[in-house]
Formats: sequence, C-alpha cells, structure tokens
Amino acid sequence: MTQDLLPITRIPRTGLPPQALVVGDPARAAAVAALLDGAEEVSYHREYRVFSGSWKGLPVTVASHGVGAPGAILLFQELADAGVTTFLRFGTAGAMRPGIGDGDLVIAEAAVRDDGVTQQLLPPEYPAVSSPEAVLALQRAARAAGAPHHRGLVWTRAAFQPGLIPLNTYDNAGLAAIEMELSALLVTASLRGLVAGGVLVVDGANADELVDEENTGGYNPHRDVVAEGVERGAVVSLEALRLLAEEHAESEEHAA
Repeated sequence: MTQDLLPITRIPRTGLPPQALVVGDPARAAAVAALLDGAEEVSYHREYRVFSGSWKGLPVTVASHGVGAPGAILLFQELADAGVTTFLRFGTAGAMRPGIGDGDLVIAEAAVRDDGVTQQLLPPEYPAVSSPEAVLALQRAARAAGAPHHRGLVWTRAAFQPGLIPLNTYDNAGLAAIEMELSALLVTASLRGLVAGGVLVVDGANADELVDEENTGGYNPHRDVVAEGVERGAVVSLEALRLLAEEHAESEEHAA
C-alpha cells in the first residue's frame, strides 16, 4: 500500500536490513547486489534503486542515491526513517595529493562540508566526521583484501565541473580526495546518532598539478584500473559492514 512507502524514495517504511551500503549509480547498486546471496530489488524510483540480500550471512541493504548531495541526503534520511542504523558510502573520487593512484581506495576520516545542502540545515561550524569504528572496519577490510588504500580528509563539493573558482581552496591542507555526497551522509548520521563512513575509489586526479593530460587524455573514469578498484572496493565495503555488525553484536553481548 502506498502509505507503507516513504514519499521521496518510495522505499518501504519497515523491513529493510539495518546495515546499508549506499552508492551513486543505480547500475553500481545492481552490481554490488549481485555479490549478495538472495538479492532482491526492493524498489526503483527516480535515482533511488534499492536491493536487499545477505553478505556472509549478514542482511544488507544496497541503495543508490544519484549524483549530488541535495538528492542523496533524501535517501539517507529516508533510509534512517526506515530503520537503517549503519551506513557506508562506496563511491568514486578524484585524488587531491600525490601518492594516491588510480584504483586506490580512500577511507574518509572526515569531510569538508561544501556539499550545497547541509549549509542550509545547520551552522557551518558543525563537523562532518566518520564514525571511528567505520574507519577502522574499512581499514581492516582493505588490509585483508590487499587493496591499496589511504586514510584522510575528503572534500565534498557540490560542483562537479570546474568553473571560474579554481580548485586550490584547500592547497596544502592535506586533503586526500574530492567527491560529491559524503559530508551529507556524515552529518545526517551524526545528527541521528548512527554509524557512518565512506570509502572511495580514485578514478582520476583533481589537483591541477597532478593531472597528466598528455598521458591520460584527461578525466576518464571508464578504465580497467578504475573498474578493478571498484570491484575491490565493493568487497571491502561489504566486509566492513560485516565487521561492524560483528563488533556491535559483541558489544551488546558484553553489555548484557
């Protein structure tokens, strides 16, 4: 019945697994869901495509949020309304410092809130931080998978294409990567007391001095090295969700 569906994403109000992996592309959501046992498509409305299944016995939600934080935050909010308590964003990003290669993973410790939406919800001084346990679970899963990875701060920026404002706002600030949605997730999770983090596959270099136009031909995320990174990142993300659920169960057991 329509009253049992949430208004924007059209996901069910109840029944979704509480651990969610969120991605931008609906096709990527389907690709990740294909790694699950018993995967089923729950809903598909606008850019919001949602699956449920299990990873090594853990029930998991996989959902797409589209491009950009203003639309993505609607999914995050409605998933939280539907009972999701743990979120990991699995996406792509541009490297912002030397030493981070194409296909590498960047595990976000926190994000710059330049997302175009959270500034309208609460003061700019409020931080966008990953849950420490999510950072550690992602790092542990990346190490176990042998995936090249880096930890650091990321810049969530609403504009994808460069404009008259150069991408040097945070020169020498130690940022690892730039992407478009993570800070909205981290703020949503912090406000609601949920667990959240993010891992990003590098699909190019965004810092001007890192771009090798002659050898790369410019930005092209459709390369084998990126596809291989995405495959590794999907497994790392799902395994990190399992580790988080395992840790939560152990802490509940000790508390009892």
